[in-house]
Amino acid sequence: MIKSYPKDFWLLSASMFCFMLSFNLILPEMNQFISDLGGAAFKGSIIFLFSIAAGISRPFAGKLADVIGRKRTMNIGLGITILVSLAYPFTRTIGLLFALRFIHGLSAGFSPTSPTALLTDLLPSKRRGAAMGIWGTAISLGIGVGQSLGSLIFSYSNYDTLFLSAAAFGFIAVIFSAFIKETLPEKQAFSWSLLRLKTADVIEKPVKPAALIMFLTAISSGVIFVLTPDVSAYLNIENKGYFFGIYVLTTIIMRLFFSSLSDRIGREQTLFIGCIFLITSMILLALAETQLSYTIAAGVFGLATGVSSPTLFAWTADLSLPERRGTGSGTMFIALEAGILFGSGMTFIFYNNTLQSAQLIFYIAAAFALMALLTLVFQLRRKRLNGVDSDSASLNNAPNKSRV
Repeated sequence: MIKSYPKDFWLLSASMFCFMLSFNLILPEMNQFISDLGGAAFKGSIIFLFSIAAGISRPFAGKLADVIGRKRTMNIGLGITILVSLAYPFTRTIGLLFALRFIHGLSAGFSPTSPTALLTDLLPSKRRGAAMGIWGTAISLGIGVGQSLGSLIFSYSNYDTLFLSAAAFGFIAVIFSAFIKETLPEKQAFSWSLLRLKTADVIEKPVKPAALIMFLTAISSGVIFVLTPDVSAYLNIENKGYFFGIYVLTTIIMRLFFSSLSDRIGREQTLFIGCIFLITSMILLALAETQLSYTIAAGVFGLATGVSSPTLFAWTADLSLPERRGTGSGTMFIALEAGILFGSGMTFIFYNNTLQSAQLIFYIAAAFALMALLTLVFQLRRKRLNGVDSDSASLNNAPNKSRV
C-alpha cells in the first residue's frame, strides 16, 4: 500500500494528522476552560466562532492555493495554529478567548483546504476513493488522538501545558510540510489584490451537489463537538474525549477496509449508506443513558464518518477542474464549516446544560441527516429517469474533461 502512492502523499497525511491533533487537543477541556472564565452560558461559541472564521477564510484559501501555491497557503494555516496555541496561556477574559478562537478558526480555513487541492493533484483519478480513505484516516486519527490525549494531558498537568502541547504538534506539522513539493505548475507572487473575491472564487458550481450533502451531514458534527464532552460528564465518564476515541477507532476501520467502496459502487450510492449510519447514530445518542449505549452510538457515528467523508472528498475531486481544485475544495470546506456552524449554533437555542436538552438536539440533527438521505434518493432517481449512471456521470465530470 505504501508504494501505491507517492512520498508526498504520506508526508502530507502526516502533516495533517499533526495539524488536526493540535487543535483537537484542547477541545475536550474548552467547555471547562470557558466556564472557569465565567462564561458557562457561551459553550457553543467555542465551536461557533471557530467555524465562522474557518468559513470566512475558506474562499481566500481556495483562491490563494490556485494562485500562489498549495504549500504556501497551507503553511499560513499552520503558522496561525502555532501562534494562537502559544497565546492561549495568556487568556484571562472571555473576550480574549473569543478573539483567539476566531483567529484559530482561520487556520482551519487555510490548512485543510490547500492540502486537499495538493492531494488531488497527486492522486490517480480511479483510486481517489481509496486514497481519500487513507487521507481521512490520518485526519480522523488526529481528531481522535487529539481529543483523547487532551484530557489525559490535562489530568496530569494544567491548561498551560495543554496549550503548549498543541503548539508543539503544530510545529511538527510544519516540519513534515517542509519536505513536500509544490504541485501548482505556475505560481504567482502574493498581492493584496488577490484578496478581492468574486462569486466564482467562493462557490465552485459543479461541486454544489456534494457540498449540499456535506452541509446537511456536518450539522451532526457541530452538535457532537459541543455536546459530547458534557454528555460524557452526565454519564460519569471521566475522559471527556471518550466519544471521539471510540468514533475514531471505528471510522479508521471503515476507511482502511471500505474506502474503495465508492470507487466500485458510486459516490452517491456510498453516501446513501453513510447517511443511514448517521441517522442511526444520532438517534442512538439521543437514547443513550449508559456508557455502553453511548459507546455503541459513538461507534455507529464512526461508521457513518468512515463511509461518507472520503466519498465526499473523492466526489469533490471528480467534479473539480484541475486549475480550480483549490476553489473546489474550498467550496466543500465552506459547506463543512457551515454545517458545523449550524449544528453548534443550535446549542445556543436548545441546550440548557441538561442531558435532556442535549438529547433533543441529537434528534434534530438526525432530521437533517434524513434530509441528506432524501436528497440523495432524489438525485439518484432523477439520474435513472434521465438514463444517466452515477458512475459515468462522475467520470464525465472528472478533472481531465473540459467543461463550460
